[in-house]
Amino acid sequence: MGSYVFKLPDVGEGTAEAEIVAWHVAVGDHVSEDQHLVDVMTDKATVEMTSPVAGVVISRHGEPGEMASVGAPLVELEIEGEGNKRAEKTIESKKVETTNPSTISLAPSGGERKGKGAMKPERKETISSHKFGDKPLASPAVRRRAQELGIELQFVSGSGPAGRISHEDLDAYIAGGGRAPSSRYVARDGVEEIKIIGLRRKIAEKMQEAKRRIPHFAYVEEVDMTELESLRAHLNATKRAEQPKLSVLPFLIRALVRVLPDFPQVNARFDDDAGIVHRFAAVHAGIATQTPNGLIVPVLRHAEAHDVWDMAAEIARIAALARDGKASRDDLTGSTITITSLGALGGVATTPIINHPEVAIIGPNAVVERPVIRDGQIVARKMMNISSSFDHRVVDGYDAALFIQRIKAMLEHPATLFMD
Repeated sequence: MGSYVFKLPDVGEGTAEAEIVAWHVAVGDHVSEDQHLVDVMTDKATVEMTSPVAGVVISRHGEPGEMASVGAPLVELEIEGEGNKRAEKTIESKKVETTNPSTISLAPSGGERKGKGAMKPERKETISSHKFGDKPLASPAVRRRAQELGIELQFVSGSGPAGRISHEDLDAYIAGGGRAPSSRYVARDGVEEIKIIGLRRKIAEKMQEAKRRIPHFAYVEEVDMTELESLRAHLNATKRAEQPKLSVLPFLIRALVRVLPDFPQVNARFDDDAGIVHRFAAVHAGIATQTPNGLIVPVLRHAEAHDVWDMAAEIARIAALARDGKASRDDLTGSTITITSLGALGGVATTPIINHPEVAIIGPNAVVERPVIRDGQIVARKMMNISSSFDHRVVDGYDAALFIQRIKAMLEHPATLFMD
């Protein structure tokens, strides 16, 4: 038997370190070749690390939220054969995580076990009960099922490593007389501590940096979307099978493309350290996208070169990459202005935070049919508010209001979106 040390490989882009986000194996687990070991994250890209060999996990290096350098050990495995750990490394240098170290006998790397007393690493199951208020170990699926059943995991004994609770443990708890509370009106107690790591930490840092550095100026305007919604419904009803369904976003971006050349200070990035504003001819639209891991902003590049159908297809493609965690660094960088939309949940108005170092962000709200006065008559119209924020150091309030008014005019007269 030998020891194999899996080290953090170079994940590219000149990255010297990565953050450990989540472990998918525990000490004592038997892993197969190509099995998912750990997630690490660099910048905004999360990378799944898989095992190059089969073996038994005898140590893990680093906890979620900690940084690991390229070339540093991540996981140590006991494997059949020699392994890759040098013989001069002593057992004291290992971080063996186990509930009973005396049950494991390790031979030097590259050698064979000697003597009848030598034992293989053994996954020792432990039964662990928790006091109410403790945070038990369990997978998200087990937690969700326990919540549906009304079971407090603090009262369930776990048979997995370090007392981890499985579905079988839940079944045993119920079979042994454990029951969900008989009433909905039951006092709850306990505090769950959630460490802010990975993408959520990067989002928090970026939002904090944006609010700290940028004096935001907010502006909200209502838009009569009746004519545009009629056009959109017609286009969706008559589109070809291979064409994507059109949302409001492609039309809004089309309006931005038409108006931004007259407001170059809005399609810009401000390097406030150097005191330089970079104004862009190209419109690289960031599309704020909600994913299971948090808000990510993939980029629709050269929006000015796409028609509404192309934009709809490209928005769907990059949003899918972001939600699946497959977006590359190129997909997530280089935006010059960001659009953030809550879709049908858009509410009445929002105060979006600028995607630093950009200087503007546009947030369309929900389209709602409501009564408005037209020519002295109360009529039903489909209305939508546009919420926006601007960097007041670069964009004056008058220019910001005029910019949004121009967007409003084009959306209310959709034919102008396609006229030179």
